[in-house]
Amino acid sequence: MRVFSGTDIGQKRRLNQDFIYTSEEPIGNLPNLFVVADGMGGHNAGDFASRYGVSVLVESVRRDKNFNPVKILRNAIEAANREVLAQSRADASMAGMGTTMVACTIAGGYLYVANVGDSRLYVAGETMTQITQDHSLIAEMVRLGELTPEEGRNHPDKNIITRAVGTMDEVKVDFFDLKLEAGDQVLMCSDGLTNMVEDDRIFEILKGNASGDLAKALIDEANAGGGKDNIAVIVVEA
Repeated sequence: MRVFSGTDIGQKRRLNQDFIYTSEEPIGNLPNLFVVADGMGGHNAGDFASRYGVSVLVESVRRDKNFNPVKILRNAIEAANREVLAQSRADASMAGMGTTMVACTIAGGYLYVANVGDSRLYVAGETMTQITQDHSLIAEMVRLGELTPEEGRNHPDKNIITRAVGTMDEVKVDFFDLKLEAGDQVLMCSDGLTNMVEDDRIFEILKGNASGDLAKALIDEANAGGGKDNIAVIVVEA
């Protein structure tokens, strides 16, 4: 397994609210664990929400006695939701904070994914496929046919998300599982990458940098395209 990862503040923001976690070693009963979180909230609240949410998730995974990866990921995201929400309610300066969260583990040749928000997971093999669905206002309008994908990509409200960790008592989590093929690459990222770099170009970089740091190459491309947001990238080659 090869893993490339990194975050960057980008060209426009004063604070990096993206946070990543990678472990190629077992965490609890999971053989490995990878997480991208993109925080939201004023001042330093988004920064806190992503970091704290991921720390709660990891600790939940570590302690979980289940062996089913989906149950473990579900319990962990629900724990993160409770704890981030509790902090938000306890500290007025953090009211309304939350974070996206996409997490995955690879076990026995299968990829197990949990997602809340608009951070994404792709699998790149002969082609590149977005596995997660964005939980955002504009993505829902595109799915309903009210906007074209291109209109959605350039819409001023594209950053309004409809689900987040830490904003409501209950969190709805999407789950996906699929068999990985030889040579597949798993890409996890915040919207700071996908808003700046087209999917076709991302795919080119993933397949064209066999000896380089793929995370750095993608982050550099997003910054070259304007770097309007924080950027978080994890690439896993199983």
